[in-house]
Amino acid sequence: MLQSLHVKNLALIKETEVEFGEGLNILTGETGAGKSLLIGSVTLALGGKFEKDMLRKGAESALVELVFSDTGEKVAAKLAELELESEEDGTVIISRKMQVGKSVFRVNGETVTARQVKELAELLIDIHGQHEHQSLLHKKKHMEILDDYCGKKFLEEAQRVEEAYKECRELKRRLEEESMDEEAKEKERALAEFEWQEIEQAHLVPGEDVSLEQRYRLMVNSKKIAENLAESYQYTGGDFENGAANAMSRALRALRSVAMYDDRLQELEGQLSEIDDLLADYNRDLAEYMGSCEFDGEDFAAVEERLNTLNRLKEKYGNTKYANAANTAIEAVIAYGEERQRLLEKLEDYDTYMQNLQEELALSEKRLADACGKLSAVRQKNALTLGKKIKDALVNLNFQTVEFAVEVRPGQAVTARGSDDVEFMISTNPGEGLKPLGQVASGGELSRVMLVIKTLLAGQETIGTLIFDEIDAGISGRTAWKVSEQLDTVAYSTQVLCITHLPQIAAMADRHFVIEKSSTEDNTITDIKRLSEEEGLGELARLLGSDVLTEAALTNAREMRAQAAAHKKEPKGKKR
Repeated sequence: MLQSLHVKNLALIKETEVEFGEGLNILTGETGAGKSLLIGSVTLALGGKFEKDMLRKGAESALVELVFSDTGEKVAAKLAELELESEEDGTVIISRKMQVGKSVFRVNGETVTARQVKELAELLIDIHGQHEHQSLLHKKKHMEILDDYCGKKFLEEAQRVEEAYKECRELKRRLEEESMDEEAKEKERALAEFEWQEIEQAHLVPGEDVSLEQRYRLMVNSKKIAENLAESYQYTGGDFENGAANAMSRALRALRSVAMYDDRLQELEGQLSEIDDLLADYNRDLAEYMGSCEFDGEDFAAVEERLNTLNRLKEKYGNTKYANAANTAIEAVIAYGEERQRLLEKLEDYDTYMQNLQEELALSEKRLADACGKLSAVRQKNALTLGKKIKDALVNLNFQTVEFAVEVRPGQAVTARGSDDVEFMISTNPGEGLKPLGQVASGGELSRVMLVIKTLLAGQETIGTLIFDEIDAGISGRTAWKVSEQLDTVAYSTQVLCITHLPQIAAMADRHFVIEKSSTEDNTITDIKRLSEEEGLGELARLLGSDVLTEAALTNAREMRAQAAAHKKEPKGKKR
């Protein structure tokens, strides 16, 4: 669950920190006090878009920090997948520091990307914004909701459909690309044969160009190499009176004549003797190398000609799709030649090849159709259950006479998500047939449908926190009580944060927070505080429309609180 929220220098918020708890956390306040801003800060921390005008005037940066506790095994597994530190007690701290043109995300103190934060957030919190219910106007959203409800079996079948679809699409692409008439086929064959023969006749060897280029550099610089080697040999060999070898011999004789007088001198003699041996070895190796450096004009011409051939082939064929980090240019040429050879073999029996490809496509399409059928069966089975659950929940939300169904119909085309068309159907008046949800439902009705969907999905997911930003849009009276009771039922197993302006919903709070805006001559600040029992009654009275806290207004608020308390005592099943 979301344990605490810390916000600094964001719009009207200078700095505030609030600790939430289990159950239903209600946030109220005057219009314009900044209720949605506070919840919007949560969205920002989880990767929402930051605009420069969100920064508090005069501040260089803004900060939002979320602390989640008791996050569970799935979150721990996701942290491990993202290679992030996991706390033993399940605490997850997500923070975002925002400056103009720059943001820094951190999870448990480690810098992360926005993508990583969003992946993690999907397991921690679900935010229902003020206008999210409008997404129910689009059928695409209906399929997403049904698919989320279907569970593990659906995921397995959906994976099979996606794999079959990709295989089928690839075969269709190959058929389209490789279909050609006789003239085109002959041109392709002639080109492939020419290129293959040109590469084949070169008898390429992997890495050959590297070794040849090294030999070529030695040959081109052979004169300079020979001159400098001779000079080195002159100064280190024994043929030159003042050379190092003669000087070393004289030095060694001089040291040996006195080494008998001191052990330390004998050690020095041994060291100098080793140097003399090393110098002798060097001179022998140098003389041997100089003997192998004789320039051969015919060999030079052959190497130069071979390099020209290799470079020409690399220029023509070395930059194909086979060139990569694992292949040198010459290896890419060899791979291209092998591909040309395979193409020739294919073109030799082109009709058989295309027939086999078509048969393979037919089998792939059948596998895709079978996979789509199994996926559709899972959807249809769950659609019946989901439709009934939504209907029952809508009745509890004061839809007096309602029918609801999730229809799964054959779609117009097969996609990676199958071949179904999913649509929510509703009837709110007796005797009327089911019609598409988006055609008949009002804004308030859509809002209640979305509340039902969120609560149903929350019941089978492991997300610890649900946030509702003014879920009560377009409702009042008895319906508001029903929504309040529904939120309390959900909050029994899942932490709920809810921004509201309705007293019926605020009365159900397990914790009640008020968001207030205060102003001075040159400053405006939004802050949040948790209300005591008495302060909560006063806020309820205000929500009931009382500008003055009269005894009558407080009595009304107490009655409303008592009604909420009675509902809280009703059995609600098991806690998560």
